[in-house]
Amino acid sequence: MVKGTNRKQSGRYAAIDIGSNAVRLLIKQLDKGRDSFHFNKVLLVRVPLRLGFDVFSDGKISEQKEKNMIRLMKSYNYLMKIYDVDAYRACATSAMRDARNGTDIIHHIEKKAGIKIEIIDGKEEAQMVYNNHFEYMADRKGNYMYVDVGGGSTEINLLSEGKLVKSQSYNIGTVRILNGAVKEEEWERMKRDMAELAKTYPETEIIGSGGNINKLYRLAERKDKNLQRMTVNTLQELHARLKALPVEERMEQFSLKADRADVIVPAGDIFLTIAEILGSKHIYVPTIGLSDGIIDALYNAQKNHLN
Repeated sequence: MVKGTNRKQSGRYAAIDIGSNAVRLLIKQLDKGRDSFHFNKVLLVRVPLRLGFDVFSDGKISEQKEKNMIRLMKSYNYLMKIYDVDAYRACATSAMRDARNGTDIIHHIEKKAGIKIEIIDGKEEAQMVYNNHFEYMADRKGNYMYVDVGGGSTEINLLSEGKLVKSQSYNIGTVRILNGAVKEEEWERMKRDMAELAKTYPETEIIGSGGNINKLYRLAERKDKNLQRMTVNTLQELHARLKALPVEERMEQFSLKADRADVIVPAGDIFLTIAEILGSKHIYVPTIGLSDGIIDALYNAQKNHLN
């Protein structure tokens, strides 16, 4: 969504990422140089609406959570106005894709909160996170698997010598796992795909995305801060410590919020499953995700339109 062009442009863009666990608003400021541009973060708000707990158990979003979504979207709309945002895009992912009443709720939100939401499919979600991450990968040689773990799905992008060779989405996510809603054949499909890729692209390292891997990286005692990475062995040790504790003790011992303490273990399960099949030794953890990809795509679309 782009605002009118009768005013001076602020260079600020916003992304609303409606995930299965949390709903985020990210606002960035465009900083143009002579030959390039980059974005600086202005605001990030995260609210754990946890839509997936409704959808993956009941197949739809509850009336109470719909009311909370409308309230939240009104708040985000006001924040975008306060920060004088030029353009925004609101994208809903796995939970809203699966919700029987997802389309109806989107219509209600647009009418009552003034925010237009798009439900994007898994492939578009994977493509956006890849496009955003291209600059990070451009100077790297070898094979890398970009793994974005969300509440409802996991998106993977395989890059070899800086080029995208595989992009795929799986209905395997942290909230979906906690609800026992991941089909065994989906696990087998992902494992089979990873095994095939491992044969053709050996020594593939992982680039992790999502709130859980960022938190795991921050909790890890041993890590390479210069390269923004930790070893898979380090993750295995930390994951084992977390998994051995009840949720309440994870919160206390690791200073985790309730909406992070439960999902962080299944997130580790997903990352470690992929790492084991690929034979990865390291996981790189740059702080980039879907919201960043939405803003990059939004800016490029607007730039191409003006040109």
